[in-house]
Amino acid sequence: MGRKDADGRRSKNAAETMGWKSRLRKSTRNTETVEKPKNKSKTVEKPKNKSKKGAISRSSDYSDTACEECGQGEAADKMLLCDKCDKGYHMYCLCPIVVKVPAGKWFCDSCSHKDKVKEFPMVQTKIIDFFRIRRTSETDKSCNEFRKTKRRTTSLIITKKKRRLLPFVPTEDPARRLEQMGSLATALTSVGVEFSDELTYRPGMAPRSANKATMEKGGMQVMSKEDKAALELCKAMCRRGEWPPLSVVHDHREGFTVEADNNIKDLTIITEYTGDVDYLRKREKDDGDCMMTLLSTGDLSKDLVICPDKRGNIARFINGINNHTAKGKKKQNLKCVRYNVDGESRVLLVAIKDIAKGERLYYDYNGYEKEYPTEHFV
Repeated sequence: MGRKDADGRRSKNAAETMGWKSRLRKSTRNTETVEKPKNKSKTVEKPKNKSKKGAISRSSDYSDTACEECGQGEAADKMLLCDKCDKGYHMYCLCPIVVKVPAGKWFCDSCSHKDKVKEFPMVQTKIIDFFRIRRTSETDKSCNEFRKTKRRTTSLIITKKKRRLLPFVPTEDPARRLEQMGSLATALTSVGVEFSDELTYRPGMAPRSANKATMEKGGMQVMSKEDKAALELCKAMCRRGEWPPLSVVHDHREGFTVEADNNIKDLTIITEYTGDVDYLRKREKDDGDCMMTLLSTGDLSKDLVICPDKRGNIARFINGINNHTAKGKKKQNLKCVRYNVDGESRVLLVAIKDIAKGERLYYDYNGYEKEYPTEHFV
């Protein structure tokens, strides 16, 4: 899912999150001879678990299958066969695009009879319970600390002003904030994910002690005291139900995606990338396409990833750019940065320019590694 500092410049000690989230598995072929219906006498080589293994074997009779969307039969290794009707679809022709070969059986829209996205109930008590919002005075304390820190530092800057991260400004209208939270609750429940705004360490996965930022190959940018205060303020506001001005919308081409519900300033902290922390070596063959690098040590047995397939927040719905085209690159308005925060690696999504209300959020999944396939992204 390449390294940059908070100002967007390359730095030896800065670590922009490696954009790829998970490698697209190379498909393998296992075939078996099956008898066709009685009105056809010949037998064919039919791929086993064709959707799981992915591509159509060119040696099989399915090699001449054309995509139902574009009508082309090329790129057989990128074509999925419906496990019910046997029709073929290029992964990049589907809406939204399928980046990884699905595990198990796969059905096209016609055969799956997908229902319309079910809206989360717009009931305040249900939303408060879903996000575990609690009313405390911690937000006021964090806000006061942030203001004190800001006062102490600004008067000392004379020749060169260092750019600081900004806490987001929540929407003032409580009813609108409820709608924003409701849109995220709808998206999370639709994909079966529990809300979590923190990194989670589960039994059987990587322990918290494994997350040591000093193990990062090439070093990792240490978050300043001022930026940490801004981050803590953002966290405190979220716990209180004061959310960043963002809404999750469903697009027929991109799936769930995130757009600004108000104007957002450059360098604003959008969100932290959260989920279960696990070792990369245990997730190499994982079917999830939302994994994010947390720690890159150069040792596969110690590298860590964030897996938001069970627990996560709005970060998992922010889409990536097509970094193979100039038009795609222009859409980028966020960057993903890893920081050393009190000795642990944390991943933040930060605005890299002013974002207008209604603008969708995008960042580069790849950084400099170019391992995540984005050439067919919208």
